Amino acid sequence: MSRRGYEGVAVAVPVTVPYVRYSIRAAHWWLARCLAELLKGCGLRKEDMDGFSVSSFTLAPDTAIGLTQHLGLSPRWLDHVPFGGASGIVQLRRAARAVQSGDADVIACVAGDTNHVDSFRLTLANFSQFARDAVYPYGAGGPNASFAFLTAYYMRTYGVKREDFGKLCVAQRDNALRFAHALFKKPLTLEEYLAARPIAEPLHLYDCVMPCAGADGFIVLSEERAKRLGIGYARLLGTIERHNAFATDPVQMRAGWALDRADLYEQAGTGPQDMDFVQTYDDYPVISVMQLEDLGFCAKGEGPAFIRRPGMAPFRSIRPAASSPSARRAPQAVRSALSKRCVSSRARHKGDR
Repeated sequence: MSRRGYEGVAVAVPVTVPYVRYSIRAAHWWLARCLAELLKGCGLRKEDMDGFSVSSFTLAPDTAIGLTQHLGLSPRWLDHVPFGGASGIVQLRRAARAVQSGDADVIACVAGDTNHVDSFRLTLANFSQFARDAVYPYGAGGPNASFAFLTAYYMRTYGVKREDFGKLCVAQRDNALRFAHALFKKPLTLEEYLAARPIAEPLHLYDCVMPCAGADGFIVLSEERAKRLGIGYARLLGTIERHNAFATDPVQMRAGWALDRADLYEQAGTGPQDMDFVQTYDDYPVISVMQLEDLGFCAKGEGPAFIRRPGMAPFRSIRPAASSPSARRAPQAVRSALSKRCVSSRARHKGDR
């Protein structure tokens, strides 16, 4: 069955509330700041926002419903998307369908988390039933050990070296420095990457996500409404969403991108060869490499060779503000889409994207 396109839908006003390493403020404060910046950017009042989508892990015990009370909102369309790194894309595609169907006219999509000194450890202990019962009690408090196994398996299977992942991490830092709100303010060298202390072999310090606090957001509305408001916008050409893909694979060496990428490119009327900009979700470098492969930029196992090619500067991966791995980073893709043809990819759980 062919999917309906996204004609007439606009994505606009990408905003970032600058990240900090630690914060004593609640997630509610970060999300409220994000909404305020969205309203300022589009010139609307909060009463004009009749759709609201929220992603956060540290908002608990509140959900999106409770947040509407904190913010004084009364939306007729509401979505709560605690999907981790996949949240930004999921929020975008669901909001686009809501605008197309007339369920809402202007939808604010916001995501944010706080990071107290001890909040990341507490989040990991209760991240999921699997984490609580099958991982955390055995001393593997968090994703490092799980992704270390996956990284080691990939390295053995395809003959990959740490230097290959290091080139990716160095390029990521270089690109991030061009963003005013980046937390790290100096370049990373390959020598520094290789010399960093081990965390869970073969993962070292700069392979891992740094917990922090922050928020991001964008609005979804009709092209006609965006033109009336006089704001710049990007058009959405194609999206895919799938969960728990390839569930019987004993080792997660592929995910939903590989299953649905033909559908994605068919929707968009384009292909990997046409992309000027690629943005992947990076909880660990091996996942970014897998996305490059599964999205068709190179064959399986050829990701490291692809990275070694000259001219990789246009590649960016988004490292989440991982007090929740929720980090939601669609605004950067929206900014890029205002001037380039791009593909953005996210995943959080096995098979998601």
